[in-house]
Amino acid sequence: MPSTNKITALREEAPPFSVGIVEATDPPAEGAGKYWCKYTIVQGHNTINGIRQGGVKAVKKAVGEIVTDMNQRRMGKRGRVHLTPSGKPKAAAPVKAATPVKAATPVKAQAK
Repeated sequence: MPSTNKITALREEAPPFSVGIVEATDPPAEGAGKYWCKYTIVQGHNTINGIRQGGVKAVKKAVGEIVTDMNQRRMGKRGRVHLTPSGKPKAAAPVKAATPVKAATPVKAQAK
């Protein structure tokens, strides 16, 4: 199993995601609507290609948000606590049986 330091170093060496090309394109055959764009998200030699409905400006903004989320996710969760079990769990105290409640004796009506 690799050490945590090696994993952290690999994350830091990998380039972050960035927005590549965003350009207008024809709508896909099953797509409705007028404006469509194809886009590319780049990370080093890796690319992610997609198509999205909207104008170039709107798609650039949406893809920029996706890239921001991907870069944050790539950095891992901050401030998380790693819990480890501590020894044997303590045995629960035995449950005592409830003591039976005596039935109330009926009160006799006094004759007047």
